[in-house]
Amino acid sequence: MIPILTANSLFPPLDNALASPNGLLAAGGDLSVSRLLSAYRNGIFPWFNEDEPILWWSPDPRMVLFPGELKISRSLEKLLRKNNYTIQTDTHFTEVMQACAAPRKDQQGTWIHPQMIDAYHKLYQLGLAHSVETWINGELAGGLYGIALGKVFFGESMFSRSPNASKIAFAHLVRQLSEWEFVLIDCQVKTAHLASLGAREISRTAFHQLLEQHIPDATRSEKWDFGNSIGSIDENA
Repeated sequence: MIPILTANSLFPPLDNALASPNGLLAAGGDLSVSRLLSAYRNGIFPWFNEDEPILWWSPDPRMVLFPGELKISRSLEKLLRKNNYTIQTDTHFTEVMQACAAPRKDQQGTWIHPQMIDAYHKLYQLGLAHSVETWINGELAGGLYGIALGKVFFGESMFSRSPNASKIAFAHLVRQLSEWEFVLIDCQVKTAHLASLGAREISRTAFHQLLEQHIPDATRSEKWDFGNSIGSIDENA
């Protein structure tokens, strides 16, 4: 039985999370800015369908990417060299979230519903949530969004309308975060797609220790700007 949060109640200890379903920690509460920031600082995130109560998760193990471990395949490297795309940041945050919410093959419904979009847009307005966007021929072709606290980026979702457009955005994100000396990108749970990019699993305990160590660092609470550059990632960067 998981605890039901009230407006003022704190999250239970992470060790109380269920093993099945993996990481389910609590239900209820709200999606206020203070609640969300408390959750992310402790390695907890909301994930629930629109017709469900708010569900809070902290899976074990945790899928993460250390920026220095990014893997760029030969095919992706060729795409990054083509110079036929533009990377922009924080220009169409809500549209990126809506695109991530679009129906996908073999998936029923979406957890990125209006309640979630409204909540994360408030974080975006505070300069804490960000979108990284791949534009091709003047159209939003792919991208991702997430939350940055201290030296940790919590990735939430990505989408592609053109082949590999989200991977292009992700590659630029990782390069920029590396330059800003970020130490960790949270990918939440394991997928083959994330593993192909170099993400790997670590224990929940190790993940939480990294958060405690690096979230107290100064947070860039502002809109991001990668320079709005057109072109490829320097393969030697």
